[in-house]
Amino acid sequence: MKQQIAFVGLGVMGGPMAANLARSGYSVKAWNRTPNRPGVEIAANAGVTVVSSIREAVETADVVFSCVSDVPDVEEVILGAGGVVESARPGTLVIDTSTIGPNAARKIGAELKQRQLRFLDAPISGGDIGAKNGTLTIMVGGEPTDFEESKPLLEVLGKTIRLCGVVGSGQAVKLCNQVLCSVHMVALCEAMQLAEQQGIDPNLIIEVCSTGAAGSWALSNLGPKIAESDFQPGFMIKHMLKDLRLVQETLKQSAQQLPGVDMAEKLFKIVKELDNGTAGEQGTQAMIRAYDK
Repeated sequence: MKQQIAFVGLGVMGGPMAANLARSGYSVKAWNRTPNRPGVEIAANAGVTVVSSIREAVETADVVFSCVSDVPDVEEVILGAGGVVESARPGTLVIDTSTIGPNAARKIGAELKQRQLRFLDAPISGGDIGAKNGTLTIMVGGEPTDFEESKPLLEVLGKTIRLCGVVGSGQAVKLCNQVLCSVHMVALCEAMQLAEQQGIDPNLIIEVCSTGAAGSWALSNLGPKIAESDFQPGFMIKHMLKDLRLVQETLKQSAQQLPGVDMAEKLFKIVKELDNGTAGEQGTQAMIRAYDK
């Protein structure tokens, strides 16, 4: 008999992820803080039972997934009043796919262990495209036995799934991933700017450069969006800025500096302030707008 699944957080990523689990034959109950969101509809249309409280979602679950925005959000839905810890049965496996940094993951993992609950930090990469297609990269920290138990579920959601070490290790790898993503975006935007200045069609840059040493996921997937001025979010600027904040907090522990991260953060912050401070909800490809100032 397949495990009973709870899913907390049906946003841009969580909605399609919960939907994929339901389509794979799992019984999924899900809760979202804001009921009328596209991700909620995506999940419901795939057979997910959307409920009105975390308690309803998790009280019969074998595995609980969470996918929310930031450290306070994860702590609220897992550890807070009305959260997962109040209703989950002893031995339940909690898998958080948010990006919250290794320190927060270790803290949450320790608290759950005291409550006789198991924990994997399993941040994801691949954007809304990966969430919809079930091709996410999933970086996991936790006990090997818990990881092995979770693999059939994670294999529904992702293509590359790796145990990175103890609790917090998945988050550590994810921060490195976000450094790459953010600095790749600087390179992509500057290549597009140079192409425009030389009168070259940006689509030609995407087509030709994607086949050589400069090829990247960002160039192939976000380059066309930049060329079309399509700034709809697969991954929002405000979320990338949150992740870069976590990178900077981690760097402070060693007094190290990463100039490329500083540059990416500066450009994302410029765009975030556009449109009366609402542009942070655009996709990371909207960094190109910083070059118009």
